[in-house]
Amino acid sequence: MAIDPLPLARPTSIAPAAGAAGAAGAAEAAAGGASFGDSLKSLLSGVESSTSDANGAVADMIDGSGDVHKAMIALQRAEMTLELTVQIRNKVVQAYQDVMRMPI
Repeated sequence: MAIDPLPLARPTSIAPAAGAAGAAGAAEAAAGGASFGDSLKSLLSGVESSTSDANGAVADMIDGSGDVHKAMIALQRAEMTLELTVQIRNKVVQAYQDVMRMPI
C-alpha cells in the first residue's frame, strides 16, 4: 500500500520589503510576485481544503463506504496542516511584538 505525500500549501514567494530592496523590489512585487497576504490566503485555503477532505473521509467511513485508513490519514493530514498554520501565526505574532518593542 502506497502512502501519498502530504500536500502542504507552501508560499511560492514572499515579496521583499520596499525598504530592504528599494524601489526595484517594490516594482517587482507589484508586477507579478505573490505578496505575503496572498501566500497566507493560499495557506489558509489549503488548511480549509484538508479539513473538508478529512470531514468527507470520516463521513464516508461512518457510512461504511470509506476506508478507516484513508480517514485516519486524512485526519492526520488536516491536523498537520493546522499545526503548521498555528506555528506560522505564532512566528508572525512574535515578529510583530519584537518590532513593536524596538526603540524609535
